[in-house]
Amino acid sequence: MPVIDAHIHIQPFHMMKPDVQRAFWDKKPNREELESFAADPAKLLRQMDADRIERVGLINYVSPDVMGFTSDVNAWMMAYASAEPSRLIPFGSVHPAFTTDPGGDTDRVIEMGARALKVHPPHQLFRANAYQRDLPGLAEVYRRAEAAGVPVTIHTGTSVFPGARSRFGDPMDVDDVAIDFPRLKILLAHGGRPLWMAAAFFIVRRHPNVFLEVSGIPPARLLEYFPRLEEIAARTVWGTDWPSPGIKSMRNNVEQFLQLPLSEPTRRQILYSNAIEVFGR
Repeated sequence: MPVIDAHIHIQPFHMMKPDVQRAFWDKKPNREELESFAADPAKLLRQMDADRIERVGLINYVSPDVMGFTSDVNAWMMAYASAEPSRLIPFGSVHPAFTTDPGGDTDRVIEMGARALKVHPPHQLFRANAYQRDLPGLAEVYRRAEAAGVPVTIHTGTSVFPGARSRFGDPMDVDDVAIDFPRLKILLAHGGRPLWMAAAFFIVRRHPNVFLEVSGIPPARLLEYFPRLEEIAARTVWGTDWPSPGIKSMRNNVEQFLQLPLSEPTRRQILYSNAIEVFGR
């Protein structure tokens, strides 16, 4: 069965702030290997072959104050993904609080080659619907993505990185985004785990333009978090969050997922065909 992993973190690790690096590399004995993936996309492609992963989504976001990622991360990501555009899906990012032209910057990032955008409320320190209050530029990011047909992955759930504000990870904020931008394809990264899974399930069921994205959830607990997963199988997208803590490999998560008592059509939708709908071929 073909697999698309829509959420992995091979990115410019060297841009991370020192305290973030300490948290990210803690208990990772293979730091040198992971850094080598960031230095050489061919090595990542070989790992994808070994793990039998057809395509990956390369997550990326601008967060200079919390994580250390400046807008330069976009050029890095587009250059990296250009090594194999048919298999590497580059995410772009615009932080509306760090630009005077969020709409124009979004257009430029898409023109650079971004196939999707990432919004990370806990690390960018705003709510997903902050355009309703004090961050009108965020609406321009969503509006330009919607007009271009580019999906947006929004982090939902908590974060343990230094400086992250987990309260901004409530998926109920995405209810407004889905209403205000009905043609925008939205993915709820991590399904609100570990606090807001019921809210994430509600948002996916309510809005036809919203998808559940299951990265960062231990596959063995997926049906514990989402016991009615089959009801939203047509709008659930696979992701692992590799190489985040506890995730040994992309393939290991797939193998655990395949042990769940799910129908074959559900498995195929989640592991592959829904991602084709979101990201295209």
